[in-house]
Amino acid sequence: MTADSNPLLAWGTLPDFDAITADHVGPAMRETLARCEADLTALEARAAELDAFALVGALEPIEDRIGWTWTLANHLNSVRTTDLLRKAIEAVQGEVVAFQSRLAQSRPLYEAFRRLRDGDGFDALPSAVRRVVILNLRGAEHSGVGLVGEARERFNKNQQELARLSLEFGNNVLDATKAWSLDLTTGDEVRGLPKSLLGLAAQNARSAGHEDATADRGPWRVTLDYPSFVPFMEYAERRDLREQVYRAYVTRASAPPFDNGPLIERILELRREQARALGFETFAELSIDAKMAPDVAAVSALLGDLREVSYAAAERELGELGAFAAGHGGPDRLAVWDHAYWARRLRQARFDYSDEELRPYFPLPQVLDGLFALAERLFGVRVTANDAVRGWHEDVRFFDVADDSGAPLAGFYLDAFSRPANKRGGAWMNECVGRSRALADGDGVRLPIAYLVSNQSPPVDGKPSLMTFNEVQTLFHEFGHGLQHMLTQVDEGAVAGINGVEWDAVELPSQFMENWLRHRPALERFARHYETGEPLPAELIDRVLASQTFRAGTAFLRQLYFADLDLAIHHRYEPGGALTLAQVQADVVARNTVVPPLPEDRFICSFGHLFSGGYAAGYYSYKWAEVLSADAFSAFEEAGLDDEDAVREVGHRFRDTILALGGSLDPMSVFVRFRGRKPDTAPLLRHNGLVAA
Repeated sequence: MTADSNPLLAWGTLPDFDAITADHVGPAMRETLARCEADLTALEARAAELDAFALVGALEPIEDRIGWTWTLANHLNSVRTTDLLRKAIEAVQGEVVAFQSRLAQSRPLYEAFRRLRDGDGFDALPSAVRRVVILNLRGAEHSGVGLVGEARERFNKNQQELARLSLEFGNNVLDATKAWSLDLTTGDEVRGLPKSLLGLAAQNARSAGHEDATADRGPWRVTLDYPSFVPFMEYAERRDLREQVYRAYVTRASAPPFDNGPLIERILELRREQARALGFETFAELSIDAKMAPDVAAVSALLGDLREVSYAAAERELGELGAFAAGHGGPDRLAVWDHAYWARRLRQARFDYSDEELRPYFPLPQVLDGLFALAERLFGVRVTANDAVRGWHEDVRFFDVADDSGAPLAGFYLDAFSRPANKRGGAWMNECVGRSRALADGDGVRLPIAYLVSNQSPPVDGKPSLMTFNEVQTLFHEFGHGLQHMLTQVDEGAVAGINGVEWDAVELPSQFMENWLRHRPALERFARHYETGEPLPAELIDRVLASQTFRAGTAFLRQLYFADLDLAIHHRYEPGGALTLAQVQADVVARNTVVPPLPEDRFICSFGHLFSGGYAAGYYSYKWAEVLSADAFSAFEEAGLDDEDAVREVGHRFRDTILALGGSLDPMSVFVRFRGRKPDTAPLLRHNGLVAA
C-alpha cells in the first residue's frame, strides 16, 4: 500500500483532503503502525550504540509518521465528522494506543536516553537535543516504562479504555449539541434578537428543511452552537425562552442516549489508578509533574491569590447588575439565565455601544488583514493567501507565511465558520506538519504547517462573516498558537514549535496576541465598515477599550471556578469514596461563585477540555499563562507602544525567544530570556482593572 492508493499514507505532506474517505483510515493506520513497529524494533537493537544526534534523528520519523496520519484522521473527525469516520477511528484506536504505549515503554530506548543524560558529554549538547532526551525520559516514566508484568498489562489496558472513553465523550457532546434545537415562529418569540442572529437562525431553519425561512418572516431555529446560543442569551427578551435554552445548554450530554455522567466517573477512576501505579497519590500530581508549575500547592496558591482580588469585585459587579435590572423593568432577583441579557444591557448603557453595533466594522477579510499587518509589524513576517491549496471544506483557506525578504517560513489552513451539523464547537490550533531537519527533502528543513480552527458566525444572506469582538479575540488567540508553531527555529521536531512546551506555558503566545486588541492603533488599522469603508469612530473605540475591564471580576472568578473544579476532581475527589462528585463540586462552587449554578446544572458533562482534550488537571494553565502573557505585553508598554522602532525591537526579541525557541528550553528559561526576569502577576491585574495602575 502506498500514498497513491491511500492518501493517509502521504506522510509529512499537505493532505489531499478531496481524496480522503473513512475507508482509508483503518488500512492506512495499520500500514503506518506496521512500518513504525519494524523501524522501532530495528532502532531498539542498536540504540545502545547511538550518540544523541543519531538516536533523536532515528526516533523522529517513527513519531512523525504515526502522528501525521492519526492527527489527520482525528482532525477530520473534528471538522467534518460522519458516522463512518467515527467508526473507522474507533475500530483502529486500540491498535494506535497499543503502539503508543509500546513506544513510550521501550526499555532499550529508555536506557539509551538515560545513558546519554548521565554521560559526560550531555551538558555540551545543543539545548534542543538535551530537551529531547529529558522529555523522552519523563514521558517514558509517566507512560509506565518502570512497570512490569501484570502491573504493566493493567496500565496499558487502562490507557486503551481511557482513549476510548475520551473519544466517546467528545462524540456525545457533539451529538447532544446537534440533537437539540428550538424552532421559533412568531415575532413575539424573537423580540430583541439582532438581525445577525435572525439571519443565522433562518439559515439554520433552511438547513433543517424550512426552505422558505427568512430573517424577516422566519421560521427561526436556535441551536446550542456558540454563535447561536450566546447572542440568544444576550438579546432574547422572552425570559421563558432564555430559561429553556439555558437549561438545555447546561444539561448537554447528561442524559441518554448521550450521557457522559458515567463516563466521567470511570475516567476519573482510571486516571487515579494510573497515577498511583506510577507512584503519585493523585492524577493532579502526575499531570503537574510534567508542567511548568512546580506542584499542586503552587497552583492552588495562584488560584487563591487571584480569587482574593476577584471575589469582592465579582460581588460588587453582581450588586450593580441586580440594581440595574431592577431599575429597568427586570426581575427583583436575577436567575442564571438573566445574567447575560442584563449584563449586555448594562454594558450598552454604561459604554453606549453593543456587539451588534461593532459587527459591521469587523468583517473577517478586514480582520485578517489587520491581524497579518500586526504580525508583520511585530515579527517581520508576511502572510498571503494561497487559494491553490484546497482544504477539507469550501470555506477553508490556506495562507503562506514568509519573512520580510520573501523566503518561505510556514503555512496554515484557516477554518473559521461554525458548522454544527458535523464540526465540533470551540476553537483550536493543531499541527499538520512540524518543522524538522531530519525529515526534510534535501539539505534544508521541512517547514511547519498549522490547522487553525474556530466557530465564528458564518456569512449570511450574501454578507461577509461579521464578527463580534469576542470572535475577533478568538481569531487573534488561535493565530498566536499558530505563530509559535510556524515561527519556530528549532530543527528537532520533538521540541519545535509547541512540541515539548509545558502545557501551562503553551497559552502564552495566544493570550499575548489578544492584548493587542486593547491597543487603539491596532484597532484603527483594520476596524472599518464593510459597506462604506468608514473607520470605527474614535469615540466608539474609546468606549470599546474602556469596556475591556467590564465585569472583570466576574470573568476572572468564572475561570477560577473551572480551574479549581478541575483541580478538585483530579486531586481531592476519590471515586467511590465518602464524598460524591456533586459534593466536591458544591464545595468548589461555594469558594468560587457569587451566583451558584442550578441544582440540575451538568455543565461538567460537556467540559471537553477535561475529558476529551488535553487540559485534565491543567485548566489552571489559562490563568498561569495569562500571567506570563500580560507580563510579556507589559514589555511593549514599557518600551512605548507608539514608538514603532521600540515595538519592532521588542517584537523581534519576542519572536527570537518565545516563538523561536519552542520546547528547546524549559519555559521559565525562555521567558527570562525575553523579559530579563521571572514573571510578575501585577500586569495581569492591572490590565483587568483589578488593582490600581
